[in-house]
Amino acid sequence: MESSYSTVTVEKHLVTVKKPEKFVIVRHDVDRRPEQAMKMAEIEKEFGITSTYYFRTTASVFKPDIIRAIKELGHEVGYHYEVLDRAKGNFEDAIKLFKDELNEFRKLCEIKTICMHGNPLSPWDNRDLWKKYDFKDFGIIGEPYLSIDYRKVLYLTDTGRNWNSRFSVKDVVDVDSVSHVKCTDDVIDLVKNGASEQICISTHPERWSDTFGSWLRDLVLQNVKNVGKVILVKKAYYGKNKD
Repeated sequence: MESSYSTVTVEKHLVTVKKPEKFVIVRHDVDRRPEQAMKMAEIEKEFGITSTYYFRTTASVFKPDIIRAIKELGHEVGYHYEVLDRAKGNFEDAIKLFKDELNEFRKLCEIKTICMHGNPLSPWDNRDLWKKYDFKDFGIIGEPYLSIDYRKVLYLTDTGRNWNSRFSVKDVVDVDSVSHVKCTDDVIDLVKNGASEQICISTHPERWSDTFGSWLRDLVLQNVKNVGKVILVKKAYYGKNKD
């Protein structure tokens, strides 16, 4: 597909003063199945796309060979942190864990940006860690949820297998996403038409399957999760709006 957009990593977006007239920040959250992220990184390389891959530190995701390989393809690798969840809301324990895990990443490659992992079932928001601490003290230049101005950058995410954030609990930004972008065809049309000069597209590679069985399994599981998310969102809404 031909378009007038350039693609940039999160790091490049944050450090570049003179940006392209039209660009897309491409971000991938590797929550599960890192081998699928590897496939996606290779396809992007083939098409001249540079993007950012945020890896969790769970045993099934933190795969040094894959992390190094994606970095060698020219993509950015970042740390997908969830330390406030794991520390059960204890800020002191969370920042220690953050430092330790960041050091493990830096044994593999340079890390300049981080991105929180949002567990809809957790009562904590990992971004809140930075209300007490400063990630710049760790040599980090930015966090997509906190460092990108979404008043200027249109944010699109495939969270919940839906592009308009209808099923997002934690994966939300201060500015509402475009309501008419509901499916991947709408995203393609948006890029073709060049209606928005600055876009950030966030995806989860495990959702983009290359076999029917894998696609169907994720579809069924995500639909079940979405029912739970609707309940959580409604519970939070009515909890805040009680008389």
